[in-house]
Amino acid sequence: MAAIKKSAPVESEGSSKLSLLLAMAMFVLVVDTSLMNVSISAVVKSLHTTVSSVQSVIALEALISAAFILINSKLGDIIGRKLAYRLGLMAYGLGALSLTLANNIIWLVIFWAIIGGLGASLLLPAMQSLIHGNFKGAMQKKTYALVGAAAAIAAAVGPLIGGFITTYFSYRVSFFLEFIVVVVVLIGSKLVKDVKYTGDRKIDFVGAVLSVLGMGGVVLGILAWQEGGENVGIYIAAGLILLAILAWWLVKRDREGKNRLIDPKLFKITNFRLGISGQAMQNIVLGGAMIALPIFLQISLEYNAMLTGLSIAPMSLSMFAVALIAGKRFTHIRTSTIIKYGFLFCTIGFLVLLPFIPRAESGWALFLPLIIVGSGLGLLVSQLNNYTLAPIKEERVSEAAGINSAAGSFGLSFGLAVAGGIMLAALSFSFTNQTNKSAIIPASQKQQISEELEHNAEVISNKDLAAQIYDQPETVQMEVLHINETATHRALQVALLIPFLASLIGLVNAFRMEKLPDIKPSAAAESVLGG
Repeated sequence: MAAIKKSAPVESEGSSKLSLLLAMAMFVLVVDTSLMNVSISAVVKSLHTTVSSVQSVIALEALISAAFILINSKLGDIIGRKLAYRLGLMAYGLGALSLTLANNIIWLVIFWAIIGGLGASLLLPAMQSLIHGNFKGAMQKKTYALVGAAAAIAAAVGPLIGGFITTYFSYRVSFFLEFIVVVVVLIGSKLVKDVKYTGDRKIDFVGAVLSVLGMGGVVLGILAWQEGGENVGIYIAAGLILLAILAWWLVKRDREGKNRLIDPKLFKITNFRLGISGQAMQNIVLGGAMIALPIFLQISLEYNAMLTGLSIAPMSLSMFAVALIAGKRFTHIRTSTIIKYGFLFCTIGFLVLLPFIPRAESGWALFLPLIIVGSGLGLLVSQLNNYTLAPIKEERVSEAAGINSAAGSFGLSFGLAVAGGIMLAALSFSFTNQTNKSAIIPASQKQQISEELEHNAEVISNKDLAAQIYDQPETVQMEVLHINETATHRALQVALLIPFLASLIGLVNAFRMEKLPDIKPSAAAESVLGG
């Protein structure tokens, strides 16, 4: 394999500025979707469109960014990782500007969903590759921690900032401010030292098509599941079959000594395999928590968006703070040990949280378990990227970063979709079961309720439900409301089992990590990939 010309690590002052700029880029990447989610109603009204149309635009952006991430990680190698980073930022800037100026949803489809989605699939692997190449040792770990913390704080404050600006000014203002941040980061990108790639520059077109269709199929199935759509199994099955064919194709091309989309020998590196598994588990934890907790706060406690955001803030802010502390102070501790404690804290936090769901009378009751979960997530976001990519040579780091990013995207989507789907299934089962056992609800209404839930299961607050059954006898109203409260709490507890189980699997995975020896950057890749 050809030797790599490595760029020298940036100096201390420049490295601090560069770390901050990369963190700002990650902030934009995460906050963009948060702003869009809280702006749906305002966008619908401003562009004279429908909620389903805007939701379709959001789903399209997620689909494109996930489907093209592997091919665009390779494209970043070919055109230059610094250029890929800049093009990704420009695409995001165009998407933000389109929401600032658009008077038609077609603008959003073209610039925010398609161009922005392609930009995300360029930006994320390129950014991870540049961190890997621009920083070494402790500074590399600190930068990964800072970037992870930026993602955490974006997730925390995005809905709050977006909701405030949209409510009191306009959603266009929030996206214009995002555009300004992108411009600042682009100007600062001159500090980035490009990491030269000297490997094969040919594109494996068959592998590229298989990766786009395979990953696109799986993500489309997950999104369809999340939205309660049909043909979920067909989409996911087709995607998995195509990904299996892709794996066969990559191994075949590797044996023949021909160029391939990604090097299958990456998966022979045990640290890399365990790292991407941990990345998926961490994001399932985050996705499951971020769908179940807001529903509990808004439905059971009837909080508005602002109070919901403030109640979840202990998890997000502790995640941010711990990620920063871990990146700066824990550099002498083995990365695998920090990851182990991260998953342990998440597991303990959810164990404490589960019994609180039916008993909590305010968001304050969740404060301590959310601090524990947030601290665990903070340890994970500060270390997992570094653990996963540390053994990879610069020549293969874009491919590895693409796989790592794909694992994170799939984990987040899976956590959101599965927790949400299981929540509705548990709600329907519990509500129907309790209704059928009730001695107060008339038999004719039991059948009606069962049929309605089968076709239109949804989590609904007692306040909204009371408005729908106001014409029923008072005893029936009280019984239905009691059943709804009990069924909702059970459904939310079942949904929280998804992040709890992911934490547990991640913890077992982390014990396997600890059994492996410490790896100096590129040492494992040197031996496995053949130097």
